[in-house]
Amino acid sequence: MDMMVLGTLFGVVTLLFMFSGAPIAFALGSVAVTFMLFTMPVSALDTITQNVYEEMASITLLSIPLFILKGAAIGKSRAGQDLYAAMHVWMGKIPGGLGIANVFACALFAAMAGSSPATCSAIGSAGIPEMRKRGYSPGFAAGIIAAGGTLGILLPPSITMILYAVAAEQSLGRLFLAGIFPGLLMVVLFAVYAVVRYRREHALATAEFTRSGAASALLAEETFTARQKFEMLPRVVPFVLLLVGVMVALYGGFATPSETAGLGALLALLLVAVVYGVWRPADVRPILVSTLKESTMLMFIIGMSLLFSYVMSYLHISQSTAEWIVGMQLSKWVLLAAVLVMVIFLGFFLPPVSIILMTAPIILPPLKAAGFDLIWFGVLMTIVMETGLIHPPVGLNIFVIKNIAPDIPLSDIIWGVLPFVVLMLLAVLLICLVPGIATALPDAVMGAVVVPTR
Repeated sequence: MDMMVLGTLFGVVTLLFMFSGAPIAFALGSVAVTFMLFTMPVSALDTITQNVYEEMASITLLSIPLFILKGAAIGKSRAGQDLYAAMHVWMGKIPGGLGIANVFACALFAAMAGSSPATCSAIGSAGIPEMRKRGYSPGFAAGIIAAGGTLGILLPPSITMILYAVAAEQSLGRLFLAGIFPGLLMVVLFAVYAVVRYRREHALATAEFTRSGAASALLAEETFTARQKFEMLPRVVPFVLLLVGVMVALYGGFATPSETAGLGALLALLLVAVVYGVWRPADVRPILVSTLKESTMLMFIIGMSLLFSYVMSYLHISQSTAEWIVGMQLSKWVLLAAVLVMVIFLGFFLPPVSIILMTAPIILPPLKAAGFDLIWFGVLMTIVMETGLIHPPVGLNIFVIKNIAPDIPLSDIIWGVLPFVVLMLLAVLLICLVPGIATALPDAVMGAVVVPTR
């Protein structure tokens, strides 16, 4: 069969299975097995289990359930609410301080938990009601939390980055380091927008008060004493120390990523037991159940995606597509733009995990041949995939927010997150113009890597 016909058929069948409503893991596995049955020797079916096992037998992938356990321990406790409350108290004097507090709380929680939905749920369940009570518009409140939650796949430990490191055969430590400065850049952009938007809403509330005498809660002054501020620290400091300790263990060379994940999980369980009294079997059970469910779902997707990629490689679909892209002789920046647009389009329908494992065999060889640093590109791709978490039709974070704030209209949530999508794309542009935002820290800590140019 002609390679173009085979590749087109493979893509069409994949889309049909995806849109059938089947879970992503089973859709990808069904496509892979179907093409193995009709295009590969019958004996190949006997190797399905072996192929999936060999692809998943990676020590790096072992860190995923351990990081999930760490995130579940924090997410199922009151750590998120306490972290948010502390940020609120310490930033109460700043214009828009409540919005900034939510951004910072999301960033810190994401860095501890490594999960976008967990960040949205933990911080949003406390942050959204508090912002609305103080006069913030529903869309603005929802947008801050939904966008802040996306930092969970950029700031380490990031499960998405773990999968990218495996797919791209890159150093996970370098990739984690590369995500820190871009993550901080996005925190700054989100915080600046929160101040600008707050000032705008405050001005409108002031004008309405002057016109009609109707006072908005946004106009109320709120102050906190030094005692109140310091009373919030004991519950938050242990988790910040956990974050710092895990980072030191990983980047100080004291532990591998998998060992660090295990250390972080054990310390998180210890902290929630000591700080919140979560140690009885009935208290620990929800943490373990949540970890088991999310880990099983992810490992199913990973295993089936790797089998899917194996079949693409065996049929030379991925290699032929990569050669075709290289043969087009596109300039490197046009190539990069085309790839990122494709990732944005896939984000309309697929979660980041599937996008990485499905596209890596096709897009990474041409990008490497064009002279791009794959660590740097991994950061760009992660940010672009973050936008998929907050734009329809999939927009996982949008539906998490809708679940915790069901009275906010879906249209308000969508309009609330769109400015943050623009800010994310601005961050991508800045990282393209100044690559050092992503590469400076890993080069300083782990040494520079020479990238060959075409």
